[in-house]
Amino acid sequence: MFAIIGAAGNVGYATSSALRQAGVPVRAILRDAAKAARLREIGCEIAMADLQDPGSLSQAIGNADAVQIIVPVSPQAKHPAEDLRRSIESIAAALAQARPKRVLAISDYGAHVADDIGMPSIFHDFEARLRRLGGHKQILRSAEHMHNWGRAIPAALASGTLRSFQDPIDMQQPTISAQDLGLISAKLLLRPDSGHDVDVIHAEGPRRYSASDVATAVSQLSGRRVHAQAVPRSQWKEAFGRMPASLAELLMKANEAKNKGGLVDVEPKVGEVIYGSTELIDALRPLLRSEPVLMADDERKLS
Repeated sequence: MFAIIGAAGNVGYATSSALRQAGVPVRAILRDAAKAARLREIGCEIAMADLQDPGSLSQAIGNADAVQIIVPVSPQAKHPAEDLRRSIESIAAALAQARPKRVLAISDYGAHVADDIGMPSIFHDFEARLRRLGGHKQILRSAEHMHNWGRAIPAALASGTLRSFQDPIDMQQPTISAQDLGLISAKLLLRPDSGHDVDVIHAEGPRRYSASDVATAVSQLSGRRVHAQAVPRSQWKEAFGRMPASLAELLMKANEAKNKGGLVDVEPKVGEVIYGSTELIDALRPLLRSEPVLMADDERKLS
């Protein structure tokens, strides 16, 4: 039995689908029963649990041999950073109770860095907490998701300018489609046990992209001329102004680290890198198809 925490999300659903296609049983662990239908349709068992309730989460994991974990960020939380840490501790406590043979945890590029670099540092602590547990751990560090650029597309189409925190705008950075990440996760879960306590794996797309590459892709897909422009560092706080302060701080530090280069990246000489096959333009194509919906979003949301 493979238990997928967060199975309704893009990555979790892709993992669940791939595992079901491989003919293995999957238990989809959800917080919202309204999202269960399409998982039932592909043959998943459904279990409900609150990520911050170790008892219900342990019960939902039950007798599963392997568990995939995705820790979601909740922008609606008053203090998203503390919310993340509570979820991490709750998940660790639930795993300690359920004691599955294998845990695959979706982490973040840059999680190996000891210094405080914002969001990757949350996952640094997440990995450290998981290493204290028994059983085999697969740490799957993910590059940034390509679909995150969707938040910047409405304003880019309206103004012709794709505003980005990437500076310089031609710096190529690792990124991956959520679909590819889910497929990679499924393949890792189906691998024989390596015999190691912890395996570290990095996942990114077939090549790296810059903000300028994103602007070019949006131009090609929309038929409108769009160019990339870096948001000046002095304007970052204002740009993140509608976001809870703790989450804004995590993201600003992460972007500063990315712009330095080499920090939010593959850990040197550790683990392996698996490359997805989805190109940026193909990941963005569905977002452009939903342009009328996207155009209604808050244009101050930036990627």
